[in-house]
Amino acid sequence: MKKSFLFFLLIFFNGYSQEGLPVYTDYLTENYYLVHPSMAGVNSVGGKVRLTSRKQWFDQVEAPNLQTFTADYRLSNRSGIGTTIFKDQNGYSAQTGMYLTYAHHISFNQSLIPSKRPYPSKDDDVNQLSFGISIGGIQNSLDQTSFDLYDFDPLIAGLKQSTGYSNMDVGMSYVTNKYYAHLTVKNLLFAPHNLYGEFERSNTSLRRLITSFGYIFYTEQPWSFEPSFLVQYADLSKQKSIDINFKTYYKLRQGRLWAGLSYRDSIDGVQYLDGQLLKEQRLQLITPLLGIDYKDFVFSYNYSYQQGNIKFGSGGFHQITIGFNFLRGSIDCDCF
Repeated sequence: MKKSFLFFLLIFFNGYSQEGLPVYTDYLTENYYLVHPSMAGVNSVGGKVRLTSRKQWFDQVEAPNLQTFTADYRLSNRSGIGTTIFKDQNGYSAQTGMYLTYAHHISFNQSLIPSKRPYPSKDDDVNQLSFGISIGGIQNSLDQTSFDLYDFDPLIAGLKQSTGYSNMDVGMSYVTNKYYAHLTVKNLLFAPHNLYGEFERSNTSLRRLITSFGYIFYTEQPWSFEPSFLVQYADLSKQKSIDINFKTYYKLRQGRLWAGLSYRDSIDGVQYLDGQLLKEQRLQLITPLLGIDYKDFVFSYNYSYQQGNIKFGSGGFHQITIGFNFLRGSIDCDCF
């Protein structure tokens, strides 16, 4: 019981710092727009739709689960739009949100993408600076109807509580056909609410800074390789984490196969007692992932395994993503 409680604390502090849409590894399924608003329509001359479902600890009742829907589209040589809808449930608490995005793109080439693929190749001319803004709303709920009220607590009302607030994310990206860099500030306009008491009202800086970098190595064979990393910093908890990723692609006649591995380290640990010894554990996740792009369809699966002595349940984290790309011809333009 003690270990389960301590692990709950570890998950709580990590989750609380992620007020709004949590950041897992679904961005690796050709969906950096899920994290960075500046990626709306950035790498295609058409649009993309992605639907993701994530489930944790299948052997636990009311375990955390997350569903996301994203769609982004290239309106013109300079403009992209997108939307994100998500539902994040964790036991008695849940949040549902929706964002609308506008991105402005500055292309330093004569055509956006000559090919009819949603991803670049070594022969494509991609050189672009982008800025994006997402504005939306989030509805938080807390079901207290089954809480034990024998021990009086002023924060427990025994009701289903709900509150909503608006939010905004801003970011910028620089993308070529070989490398990319992103910087985003999330929860920029967090509005305080009192669902969890006065602490939340007096500690309203839930901003998160997220930056990511990657490089694609092409070969003369059908293979290509992509190392990347993503760093997060939460203003409220001062927590930091890093994702170290590696993906490899095999080109097919009508698409490509890909596989990868992601390692997440929270960098900051949580202390706990093991008998008389005071120990520390960081949140560390190892995530293998597989995927396929076939014609206009995308499918991927990943499984996250948590390292460490303190765990809640024996299951891991399962995630499935399906997607569709709807493309049109390249845009010849004066892109400045």
